[in-house]
Formats: sequence, C-alpha cells, structure tokens
Amino acid sequence: MKQRTIAKRVELVGIGLHKGVPVNLALEPLPADSGLVFYRSDLGVSVPLKPENVIDTTMATVIGREKAKISTIEHLLSAVHAYGIDNLRIVLDNEEAPIMDGSSIGFCMLIDEAGIQELDKPKKIISIKKAVEVRDKDKFVRVEPSDSIIFDFTIRFPHPSIKEQSYKFNYSLQAYKEEIARARTFGFLQEVQQLRAMGLGLGGSFSNCIVLDENGILNKEGLRFKDEFVRHKILDAIGDMALLGMPLVGSYISFAGSHKLNHFLTEKILSDASSYEIVDLQDKVEDKALQTSFSYARD
Repeated sequence: MKQRTIAKRVELVGIGLHKGVPVNLALEPLPADSGLVFYRSDLGVSVPLKPENVIDTTMATVIGREKAKISTIEHLLSAVHAYGIDNLRIVLDNEEAPIMDGSSIGFCMLIDEAGIQELDKPKKIISIKKAVEVRDKDKFVRVEPSDSIIFDFTIRFPHPSIKEQSYKFNYSLQAYKEEIARARTFGFLQEVQQLRAMGLGLGGSFSNCIVLDENGILNKEGLRFKDEFVRHKILDAIGDMALLGMPLVGSYISFAGSHKLNHFLTEKILSDASSYEIVDLQDKVEDKALQTSFSYARD
C-alpha cells in the first residue's frame, strides 16, 4: 500500500468562521515523505502539521510558526485524513481555513475534483499498542489497540435538542462521506456575544452553523441527521488526530472530548514510544484487517 497525494492543484474561496475574513485556499500535490504542510502565501511562511506547532485550542485547532498562524483547520484535515492523503501542501492567504457549510463535505468535493495520486513510497501508520487516556474531570479522550479504525463518541448537553448522543463510527471512506462529512458545527445563541467579544464567531451564520436558542434549533432546514451534533464531534476528532502525522489505527473513545483534549492526547501518544508502533504497510499486505481499515485505497 502506497503513500498518497492529490493528482492536481485545486482551489476555492471562502470565509473564516471565527474571523469572518475572505480566504483563498489551494491544495497542491507534494512528493512522498513530505507530510502535510500549511503555507501562508501572504507571509511566505510554511507550518508543518505537527503537535508542537499547535498554539491554541480555544473553539478550534490553531497551528503557528514564526509570525504565521492558521486557525480552524480541523474540518479540512478531517477530509484530508479520511481520503488517506499523506502528502499535501495547503496554501492560504489569511489566518483561517474557510468554514464552507460548517461540515467537511465541501472539502471532500474539492479532493474529488483533484483526484488521488499514489506515490512510490510505502504508506506508514501509527498502530496503538496500549491504552492512552487524557482526562479533565468527567471528560476524557482515549485510544485503545484495535485492528480497525474506530471513533466512539458520546456527548451530553442540557438542551432539549441534544441531550445525550452517542455514535460509533467504523471507518471507511464511503462511510465517512455518508455518515460523518455532512455533519455541521453548532453553537448556542446565548454564546454569540461572548464569542464575538473574544473576536471569534464573526463569520458564523445559519448557512455554516447549526444555531440553537434555549428551546430548539433556529435553522429553518433543521438537522441533516437526528444525531448530527455527535457526528460533528467525530468529524472534529478525525481532523485533530491528523496531528499525529500519519493515520491512527486503533479505537478512539471519548466522552465530551474537545480540541484541547485531542491535542493533549496526540502529545501523550507520541511522548511514550511503548504506546504505539509505526507500521510500514508494505510489510502488511496480507493483513486483511488493515486492508479493510484502509479501504479508501480502493475507493
């Protein structure tokens, strides 16, 4: 099984959710062993996707280096990770990735337009060898050994439209596009003023966010899934786990997880070499479980 990039350069224009500013985004192919690299074209600064480059996790995952930062990268990374893309340059001319419709389906369409190119180097994965957990009181994120890629998430909100929701997602690209990619981000009306006082949420609207007041959902079209809220949390988690630098094979389990806890989890995994193994998939071509997990190689 080989590393992947995209077959051609693609681009789009959007706005950022939190800063509300226009941004031009381009995805460009990179050769094998390059990894995922963000590039601020307005500043001439590259920011490799690494846990040590995470500089903030307030309401979004933000990476930065030198004078450059890039915010709200999790939705884009979720789609890139779902397609099994190992090497990619992500070019932006402002400090935030475009929010699109609040989900990752627009980025999936962009990658479909670009196409996938297999490279001449074997694909590598991180296989979890023992449980690793990060907690904040009753909230936690954890990974456990598994032959498959699983995201099992539970959320609980004291709101009549959410309450407690759980979803267990068994990864394949097709399942991602059908079950996860269309799930939108969400926010509460009473938090809008607080967010805007912090300089966040300035680009939010009914077209890119599920908005809730005290009683229900304000979006006229309603929900795309009855449990869209927890599905979006899985979308975020897939994007945040991309910070590991290669696909995670294991079971991710969370109650009320967040960008902050996900970041701490990636750091904790990488800080203990006994918790994981880097596997060259060229040596695992007969492993049917891994072939099933990485079915995107045939999609």
